[in-house]
Amino acid sequence: MFFQMFKYGIIGVIASLLVGCSSTPDSPVNLKQNQEAAPSGVSSAPRILSEDDYILGQGDEISILVFDEPDLTLDAQVGASGFINYSYLGNLQVSGKTPLQLEQQIATLLRDGYLVNPSVNVSVKGFRPFFIGGEVRSPGSYPYQPGLTLDKAIALAGGLTDRASTRRMFVVRAGAAGSQEKLSLADPVGPGDTVTIQEGFF
Repeated sequence: MFFQMFKYGIIGVIASLLVGCSSTPDSPVNLKQNQEAAPSGVSSAPRILSEDDYILGQGDEISILVFDEPDLTLDAQVGASGFINYSYLGNLQVSGKTPLQLEQQIATLLRDGYLVNPSVNVSVKGFRPFFIGGEVRSPGSYPYQPGLTLDKAIALAGGLTDRASTRRMFVVRAGAAGSQEKLSLADPVGPGDTVTIQEGFF
């Protein structure tokens, strides 16, 4: 009788331990559940851009090259209208397109009565600027660079002043109608964004 009670007691202890392990906060299942249930702290900032997925807009300088067709090669700056005037094709909308999308559009239009198999390349010669002000040493506008983050933007502006707060850094995103968003140093900065570094309270 004693051995039976001892055996069942051991089995009960082991079962309790297994149940406890399955519900520990460190288990993969619970980690996933906790991540899904936790309030999202992810910034609404756009992901870091490369030139391939860069969206063209006002202020960008672009180069259009059609191989073996020097008359169709053009350097242009995108104006407030979002259009450029292009030989043979008239006004082309540029704003809102990536360089690749613009390449494809131009190639399609040139195939329609102009060239048999046009080879078109569109590149960005100069990116439209972002703006940074407040407690940086050289506030102003600077050309956007693909992969730009807040710490790089601050470096372009000469670094932080002695009064700057690393907890009071904000951005108004281009086209966000004045909606302000808090930033950390690793967050991306987009073309046309306006960054403000506020003074710390010491």
